Amino acid sequence: MKIYSFSPFGYEGSLVSVEVDLRRGIPAVDLVGLADGAVKESRERMRSAIRNSGLDFPPERVLISLSPADLKKEGAGFDLAIALAVLDAKKRLDKVEEDFPDGLPLDTDIHGPVSIPGKDECGILVMGELELNGKVRPVRGIHAAASTALSGGITMCIVPVGNCEEARDVPGMKVFGAENLCEAFEALGSPESFTQKKDESIDRGRNVPEGSVEIGGILFPPKEDGFDFSQIRGQDFLLRGLQIAAAGGHNLMAYGPPGCGKTLTLQHYPNLVPLLTMEEAQPVTRIYSIAGLLPPGQALQRRPASFLPAIHAPRWVASMAPGPPPLSMMKPSSVRRLLRSTTFLYMGSVRNRAWPPMMPMQRRELCSLKNSSSATWMPWSCRVRASDSSTSRACLPVSM
Repeated sequence: MKIYSFSPFGYEGSLVSVEVDLRRGIPAVDLVGLADGAVKESRERMRSAIRNSGLDFPPERVLISLSPADLKKEGAGFDLAIALAVLDAKKRLDKVEEDFPDGLPLDTDIHGPVSIPGKDECGILVMGELELNGKVRPVRGIHAAASTALSGGITMCIVPVGNCEEARDVPGMKVFGAENLCEAFEALGSPESFTQKKDESIDRGRNVPEGSVEIGGILFPPKEDGFDFSQIRGQDFLLRGLQIAAAGGHNLMAYGPPGCGKTLTLQHYPNLVPLLTMEEAQPVTRIYSIAGLLPPGQALQRRPASFLPAIHAPRWVASMAPGPPPLSMMKPSSVRRLLRSTTFLYMGSVRNRAWPPMMPMQRRELCSLKNSSSATWMPWSCRVRASDSSTSRACLPVSM
């Protein structure tokens, strides 16, 4: 069974094949494949976790290869995959020695795959961080990893228990939630241990926030405290515009003198936006999962981002660029996380004493935000000789 892990990069990410070779030599663990510091340190975590779990670590020299070799691998999500690959290689080697106690025939390819009873020669996705005692810690990017693996024909994955529901919300993926290394190693040879959600359980009523209201067959999120439309007086025309913008997903610009209630009215916009459908929530959850913003215990992001902070002119470059550092691992930027969300643009001036001094938005800022928020796919790049694309369709209420 071929073991894969996942390296998050931008919106897509890439599957990483984990291969292990046991050879004669001074006992050591060699790791190749353009790994960063966290991945290189997984050698020590993996070795301690195997021994502290009561399992035997191979006495041979261990070579671990992460391919494709030209892709930067970052994060601690490779720990469990590397450990299982090492244990699986030792199990295959022990079986060869058991089948050929007098030595292998001269025409036997010792580097070829050796079949193990009860296992299918297919791929499996494995992600998780290991503690020294063998317990498995949750990691980010599980939803994106499961989606990418499923598109590549991989239908089984082993993930931490804390990420189990997140992976199961990918339709068609069979998941095993492991609490420790021993459970994960046992599941590697037991395909019947993997389960998936039934089709009837993946319906519009799942992952609905508590307090949501259904009106006319449409689910709306619970009303936020302090955002009641009864506070707005004399703005019937603007309220009607908010309803039309929310229903059609349009942008909205409110213009008027200071103090007339533009900002107060626009702050109520998220209360008019319904919950995301199961289809709409999949790409949103993928972005939040890669960025590490998915709340603990929440498998699917069905609630649109409720009114992201106002974007001012001096921050427009930072909002468009991927971040945060290090730039070697691109993460969805603030604008890319606008998918199916609402953000507030304040076009003030230095003479408006109601807000801190700031420069008004220029033409280039507005064009950049307009293009990125209305495009179905928005390409973006980073100073790492690489680029990626992500969805960023959003509604932009503007006050000026």
